Amino acid sequence: MIEQEERRKKPRIIPVTLKIVITFTIFILVSNLSSNYINLVYNRAEHINLMNQLIIKDLKSVYAFCSNQFEIYSFDRNLDKSIVAIEKKSLFELKNKKALVMGVKKDGEILFQSSKTVSKLEKFSDKESLSLILKNLKSGKKEGFLNYKYHGDEYFGVYKYNSKWESFVIRSEEVNEFYQRSREIFTNVSVVIIVITLFIALIGIFVLRRILRYIRIITSSITSMIKNQRLEIIDLSKAPNDDITYLGIAFNALSSSIDNLVSIFQKFANQDVVQKAYNEREVKLEGSAQDLTILFTDIKSFTYITEILGNDIIKLLNLHYDRAIREIMEYDGVIGSIIGDALLAVYGALDSGYKNKSYQAVVSGYRLHEVALSLRNRMENIKEDIISEKGKLTVEEKKVYKAVLLEIGVGIDGGHVFYGTIGSYVRMTNTVIGDNVNSASRLEGLTRIYKVPVICSEYVKNDIEFNVENYGIRFVEIDTVQVKGKTIGSKIYWPIFEDEIDEELEKKLKSFESGLKLYMEGDWVNAKKKFSRCKLPLADEFKLRTEEKCPKSWNGIWEMKTK
Repeated sequence: MIEQEERRKKPRIIPVTLKIVITFTIFILVSNLSSNYINLVYNRAEHINLMNQLIIKDLKSVYAFCSNQFEIYSFDRNLDKSIVAIEKKSLFELKNKKALVMGVKKDGEILFQSSKTVSKLEKFSDKESLSLILKNLKSGKKEGFLNYKYHGDEYFGVYKYNSKWESFVIRSEEVNEFYQRSREIFTNVSVVIIVITLFIALIGIFVLRRILRYIRIITSSITSMIKNQRLEIIDLSKAPNDDITYLGIAFNALSSSIDNLVSIFQKFANQDVVQKAYNEREVKLEGSAQDLTILFTDIKSFTYITEILGNDIIKLLNLHYDRAIREIMEYDGVIGSIIGDALLAVYGALDSGYKNKSYQAVVSGYRLHEVALSLRNRMENIKEDIISEKGKLTVEEKKVYKAVLLEIGVGIDGGHVFYGTIGSYVRMTNTVIGDNVNSASRLEGLTRIYKVPVICSEYVKNDIEFNVENYGIRFVEIDTVQVKGKTIGSKIYWPIFEDEIDEELEKKLKSFESGLKLYMEGDWVNAKKKFSRCKLPLADEFKLRTEEKCPKSWNGIWEMKTK
C-alpha cells in the first residue's frame, strides 16, 4: 500500500521525444488535412463550374425539345402526350439519382418533372426562389443560375423561361449528392495522410530517441542521484558533439562544484546536520532534549607538548584526529566539538546499526587509545631510524620525541541533554548542553588520577547491562567520588572487555576489589595492606589516601578538590 501511494504521488515524467513527435505529428496532420481541405474546396469550385456547363448543355437540349413538343402539341392538342415525351427526354439526360428537370409555371404549378428518385409535387415549394426568377423575368432576364429547396433538399442549377409553354425550364442537381463523391475522396485521402503521418511518426520516434538518447541518460542519472541523495558525474564519453552533450557537461561541472561544497560542508558539520540539511533544504535553529551518551577525550601533558613543538603541534594533532575522528564516526558517533587537545563526541543522535549508544562509546574509547598507541609506535620507529642513521638523538630531538608520544584519557557519561543547533542564521553551530557533558569531562580528568584508560559513569554501566545482550564488558568499580562542581557523589567504573582479562589481571582486579571494599567500609588500615599488595596502577591513589586515618565522618565518598 505504501509503495502504491508513493508511486501515485510520484510525478509522471513524459519523455521529451514523445512530446516532440506528438507535437510535430499534430502539426503535420493539421497541415496536410488543411491542404487537403483547401484542395477539396478548389476542386469543388471547379466541379461546380464543370457541372454548370453540363447542366447548361442539358438545359439547352431540354429547352429545344420542349419547343418542338409545343409545336406538336399545337398540332394534335394532346398535352399529356407532349408532357410525357418531354419527361422521357429529360430523364435520359440525367445521371444522378436526385438530379431534376422540371417545368414551373409562373403561379408555381409544376408542368412536368423528370427524376430517377424524386417524386413530383403539384406546386414549386420554394416561393422565395420563384419570386426571384419572376422578378428577373419582369426585368427582361429570362435565364440564369438558381439555388432552391425541394422536398427539403438543397439544389443548384440553371433555368430558362420558355414563352411557348409560359414556364421556366429548370435543370438542377441536389447539393449533397453532388458533393458526396468529393467527400469520399477527402475522407480517403485523409485516411491515407493519417496512416502515412503515423508511420512517419514511428520512424521519427526511433530517429529522435537515437538523437536524444543522452537526454534519457542524463534524466535517469539525475533521478538516480535524487533517489540515492548523492551527486555523481554523468558518463558522456560517447556522447555526440551537440547541445544536449553540452547540457550534460554543464551539469557535471555544477555537480562537481556542489559536491565539493557538500564535501566541505560535511567536514565542518555533523552527519545528522548534513542529512537534515539535504532532506529539508535548510538548517533551523532548534533542538530537543534527548537521551544521549557523551564521550570526552583529552591529550595529557598538552601544555608541555605545545611548548616543545610550537607550530608543529597542528601537524601532530591532525595526525591523531584524522584517525580518531574516523573511529568515532565508524560507531556512529557525532563530533560535538574539537577544542585544541580536547574532543567531545555524542552517541545516540544518529540511527545506529550497532548495539547501543553507550556500548558504542566504550568501544570507541578503546579504539581511540589504539589510535594513540599506533601513533606512538610510529614515532618510535622514526626515533629508531634516526638513531640508526646518526647514532643517537640530540637533546632537542629527545624533547621532541617525548612530546610526540601522545597519551589520552577518555571519560564517558550519559543521560538527558539538550542537543541541537544554536547561534543565529548568520552563524550557527551544533552543540550538546547538559550536566552530563561536564561530567564526561570530569571523568576524563580522573583517568590521570586513577591511571586507567577509560572511566565511565553508572549510567553507562546500567545502559549497557540492561540493554545489550552478551555485551562482554566487565565494569570494575573504581570509587565513589564527588567531582568539583557537584554536591553528591557518584560511582565510577573502569570498563574492561572480558576477552582482555587474563589470569594475572583477574588476580590483580580481585585484589583491588577486596581492598576497595575495606576502603568503603572505613577500614583503611586493612585496606592499605590490600592496596599495597595490588599491582594495578589503579591502587596507587588509594595507597596515598590510606596513609592517613579514615575521617570520622567517612561516608565512602571522596571529594575531588580539582577538575
